[in-house]
Amino acid sequence: MNDYKQPNYDYSQQPGGMPPTPPPVYIGFGDAIRICFQKYATFSGRATRAEYWWFYLFTFIVSMCGVWNEYLTYAISIALLIPTLAVSWRRLHDIGKAGGWYFIGLIPIVGWILLIVWFCRPSEPYPNRFGPYQP
Repeated sequence: MNDYKQPNYDYSQQPGGMPPTPPPVYIGFGDAIRICFQKYATFSGRATRAEYWWFYLFTFIVSMCGVWNEYLTYAISIALLIPTLAVSWRRLHDIGKAGGWYFIGLIPIVGWILLIVWFCRPSEPYPNRFGPYQP
């Protein structure tokens, strides 16, 4: 028997019946990298905008370090593939989209632009259908 019960949130006291917005979670460069590697292959949950963009900056910097050696570039790309997919998936969850929307990026130009716009959007109120943010 599954004893899991969906939490019952009472938002009747909130203006417009909307859930309260928690204070923003400030994540720095080091924290984002640590969180992403701790959640190396975790595709469930949520990732804040800062967490996603700091990790994206990290992958860009590391990729530039291997630009002079072809084999090093391949090794870096393979090593960072899963955590990059996972943080992107969680970022889509944070804005209320299913992670499978990531594959819209396979459509040249239009898909890329749509993903960038989505990744720049602010988080949905907490919690959304993918749960609360848990660093």
